[in-house]
Parts: sequence; structure tokens; C-alpha cells
Amino acid sequence: MLDDNTDIHPLFNGAPSTTEFKKLRKRIVRLTREAIDQYGMIAADQRDGPRPKWLVCLSGGKDSYTLLAVLHELQWRGLLPVDLLACNLDQGQPGFPATVLPKFLEEMQVPHRIEYQDTYSIVVDKVPAGRTYCALCSRLRRGNLYRIAREEGCSAVVLGHHRDDILETFMMNLFHGSRLATMPPKLVNEEGDLFVFRPLAHVAEADCEAFAKAMNYPIIPCDLCGSQDGLQRQQVKQMLDTWEKNHPGRRQKIFKALSNSRPSHLLDPNLFDFVGLSLGHKSETAD
Repeated sequence: MLDDNTDIHPLFNGAPSTTEFKKLRKRIVRLTREAIDQYGMIAADQRDGPRPKWLVCLSGGKDSYTLLAVLHELQWRGLLPVDLLACNLDQGQPGFPATVLPKFLEEMQVPHRIEYQDTYSIVVDKVPAGRTYCALCSRLRRGNLYRIAREEGCSAVVLGHHRDDILETFMMNLFHGSRLATMPPKLVNEEGDLFVFRPLAHVAEADCEAFAKAMNYPIIPCDLCGSQDGLQRQQVKQMLDTWEKNHPGRRQKIFKALSNSRPSHLLDPNLFDFVGLSLGHKSETAD
């Protein structure tokens, strides 16, 4: 079905016909469907009930373009029974090419909303010199996206974080936050009225980059936090790159471990009742 080039979503118009690209495309689609099913992004009671609507956040980066294309491909094929609304939040960054995404989305026949909110000035004003903008920028962006989702009647805000984002966040929490935590593929916001989904949770960053480059999507770089040196995330990324170079497959092994936890073999009494553990109870086999 995915090889039928006579019936495709406009986002795939002009797709390379090479075997390599077809394999890449199929892999990303398969892994996205896998994550959607595995983490219950389409609940069983939604399949026969009212059609959900997702707000798909589009930054103009390689990851969000990949997310947008794959979700529309799945919807186009009848494999994703939801309505999709693409949304770009123009945060007022100097030099941001404000016409690129509206033009692209119109040409691709993608329903969308472009929202302008000058959070850039707030971030620059509030963050002390030499500190990174990411935390405040992300918080302001997320608040606006939640508001837009409510205004548009969406049940979920959908983000383009991929496997490597999840790994990097895990490592950052481990090294700097003293906790075992990362970006979950599915969560409910603090207010309890919106889901947050990450359908690319199983997709490698390298695949997103190769896909967006092959499709020649108009990439817009982040010039706010992306231009700052010494970010903790960049340091973690470099560390993972080194590990992957020296031991191919290391990233995937760490990622697999995140879904293979054993509370009885960790140290958190909130996850496992160590105090109540007594003789005569069969324990998990130690490795």
C-alpha cells in the first residue's frame, strides 16, 4: 500500500523513488504506528465514538516536518482515525521567516493555524545573561499551545520529540536531576484536560533528518536557544554520539531499557515495598 505512488498525501509529492528512501519511509511509518498503538494514543472507545482532533505542533524543524508528514500519511491511508490541525507558534524571534510555514501548509493542503505570540521578548528580558533560554521558552510555548488546543477543540497536543530526545532527557535527568525520568510518549497535562503525545518516540533522529532532507522540506533553524553554546543537552548528545560510534546500537539498547524497568532491583521504596518484603515470597531472579 505504501508503494502505491498514485494515491499519496500531497506531503509526499516528489518523494524519492529510491529503494533506500522507501525503506526509510516504511520504517518511520511502522515505528510511528507502533508507538501510537503501544501507548494507547487512540483509545479503544475513541475508535467507534466521536472523531478526536489533534493539534500537531510544527516548528519548522526536521522532526516536526517528519511528524506532520507521517501522521497525514497514516490518516490518508485510513490508519489514523483522527482530525489533524497543524499549528505553528511564531514566538517573535528576530529574523524568523514568518511566510515559510503558511505557504508550505497551504501548498500541501494541510489544515493549519498560525499563532503569533512574542514570547521571545519575555525570555530575553527574564533570563539572566549567560543562562540558557530553553526552560522558560518551553514553558511559555507549551502554555500557548494548550490554549490553542482548547480553542480549537483538540483533545491532544502532539509533539515531534523522537527517540534521541527521549534518551538525552533521560541522561540529563540522571546526571543533573538525580532522578530516573524522561519524556513519556503519552501524558496528561497538569490541568487534566489535554493529552500530550509523542508519536515519534521510537524513531531515531537520524531517520528524521534523512527523511526531511530527502523530501526537501523548508527547514527553519531555531536561532534562540540553538545558538547558545555549552548546553547540557548538547553535551549529552556528544556523549551518546561517542558511545554509538564506539559501540553501534548503544542508543537502542539504552532506549529499550527504559521500557524494561524492574522496580525491585532499583532503590525507590515508592515503587517497590521493600519494607513489606518477607521470606517465603518469591522474588524476581537477580541478573
